[in-house]
Amino acid sequence: MNGTWIKRTILGAIALAVIGAFVYALSPKPVLVDTTIISRGPLKVTVDEEGETRIREIYVVSSPLDGRVLRSPREVGDAVSKDKTLLAVIEPGDPSFLDIRTRRELEATVAAAEASVSLTESEIDRAESELEFAQSDLKRAKSLAQRGTISERTLEKAALDVQTRQAGLAQARANLILRHRQLDSAKARLIGPEQKKARSTDDSCCVEVHAPVDGKVLRIDKESEQIVKAGEPLLRIGDPKDLEIVVDLLSTDAVKVRAGADARIEGWGGPRSLQARVRRIDPAGYTKVSALGIEEQRVNTILDLTSPREELPTLGHDFRVFVRITVWSSENALKVPLGALFRQGNEWAVFKVVDGTAKLTPVKIGQRNSQVAEIIEGLEAGARVILHPSDRVSSGSKVEERLNEGLSG
Repeated sequence: MNGTWIKRTILGAIALAVIGAFVYALSPKPVLVDTTIISRGPLKVTVDEEGETRIREIYVVSSPLDGRVLRSPREVGDAVSKDKTLLAVIEPGDPSFLDIRTRRELEATVAAAEASVSLTESEIDRAESELEFAQSDLKRAKSLAQRGTISERTLEKAALDVQTRQAGLAQARANLILRHRQLDSAKARLIGPEQKKARSTDDSCCVEVHAPVDGKVLRIDKESEQIVKAGEPLLRIGDPKDLEIVVDLLSTDAVKVRAGADARIEGWGGPRSLQARVRRIDPAGYTKVSALGIEEQRVNTILDLTSPREELPTLGHDFRVFVRITVWSSENALKVPLGALFRQGNEWAVFKVVDGTAKLTPVKIGQRNSQVAEIIEGLEAGARVILHPSDRVSSGSKVEERLNEGLSG
């Protein structure tokens, strides 16, 4: 009898163990989740965009006249001094080619000028002969006047005749100089680019261009010898210490930015971030086509660097930087990671962990950045929420927590 009860007891225990194992296997297991604790701390909301550095005042040195600029004596990076450093030397350009009709006309002009010279030389010979005769006549008149043979009026007329002949000779000689200059001008107009000529060493043949301000050469537009027109840029100079940053923001972001806002400069290649301040938001925007072919309205925003100059010794003109402009900040905001938020209808919500159970909690958020959002209603500091909840998590689900701390704004 006792053996029968022992067997029944053993079989009953085995049956209970099997049933318990079966029930345990079928019971739902807690969902493994990542969690974080809601806390207060500093929060900044920024507008992030790529920008470029640029020198505030860039001087474009242009050619003052048409001519041939010689090879640039300067190199990019050279320091220049106002009114002292030579930037460019401009010589006269070569004459243009002459077509056959123009050449024939100019050759005829040269021949006419040569004939005028010969004619004037003949006039000088005649004027000299007439002057010589008038002087002899005056000498005779003086001799006769001393003996009283001729009247005083006849003597004065002979003297006047000498003066007239002298003036005529001077006029003929001046006319000869004029004819020679006309001949030289006609011959000069026949000079074409095919005629080789030695360049004059006279300083008056060239125009020297000097630096308008102190600074450094940023770019050389005309490095080799070439023909230039008046107003063409030769090179650009500026002061590398006088830097600013220009950022082309989307117009929807630009309206959030205020003059005087703080900014952080990253991605410029240095070991640490730089500080800057917004100086101006341009009042007019412009259309820019993005890399995806989408037309965007952009607005230039100008920032001044406030970091000490020694922290950016190698930063120069047209360098790429990444700018974060602060549009809102708080030192004591209640923050929740964006990974904990999800949409519940038209509202935001999170899963709050209460006694190992996930509880659906609607929340109202305020400002947010790329990492965290400000909680206005629905949560308090110290609450634990689930990060990136999967579809296995629902309100009332048992969860097993994995703490993930150290989040900040």
